[in-house]
Amino acid sequence: MALCGRIRSSGLPLLQKFLKSDLISAHGSGVQRSLLCPALSSSEFSRNYATASVAKEGKVKVPLVLFGGAGNYASALYIAAVKANALDTVESEILDFLEASKRSDNFSQFMKNLSVSRGVRVKALTAICSETKFSDVTKNFLVVLAETGRLRNLESIAKKFLDLTMAHKGEVRAVVTTVIPLPTEEEKELKETLQDIIGHGKKVKLEQKIDPSILGGLVVEFSQKVFDMSIKTRSQQMERFLRDPISFGNP
Repeated sequence: MALCGRIRSSGLPLLQKFLKSDLISAHGSGVQRSLLCPALSSSEFSRNYATASVAKEGKVKVPLVLFGGAGNYASALYIAAVKANALDTVESEILDFLEASKRSDNFSQFMKNLSVSRGVRVKALTAICSETKFSDVTKNFLVVLAETGRLRNLESIAKKFLDLTMAHKGEVRAVVTTVIPLPTEEEKELKETLQDIIGHGKKVKLEQKIDPSILGGLVVEFSQKVFDMSIKTRSQQMERFLRDPISFGNP
């Protein structure tokens, strides 16, 4: 993606500069204890971001009820994005940011390293967001995560946020896991089957996942349901059946 390219070409050199600077603390004394707490944060900055959006946008209804720290952050981001009429933009920027971070070892380590001081995290993310020209909503959100030491939780927050955006669009995500990619015709048939099950009021968004460990068959997950038709699971079930003692009853 072009945006990923901008992050790698302009944002990452800035990040490397910060990583090499003397501003980075060698100790974890500045680690936020709030990272371990399911509440949003003890910091005024993050509280203001999340709760101010809710207070000002009382009419914005979150389409799903989410729990835990990741759910709270995702809900706050959703409300802020809807308020700014930038839901699609924010979704795209968050996904591009995650993809770019996964392609850079330095970036990934920076996001997970709690020994980096809060000031350095905030300064680095502010510079990166400015260089990549992220929207204000995305920029403010990433800076909040940097300020509270929760950049390492961005992937789980993003997954929750995507659940909200898909619910907003009337979409249902279905994940099919196979050993090799499904042929186009089989993928189409599976999607049509799932659409019939879910109903025509919502649109199925099918995602393929490759996992050789299931040995064969497939596993389908959607709407908190799991249909496991993999060879691995069937063989495990057969193994348990064969190991159970056989009772012939009394003579």
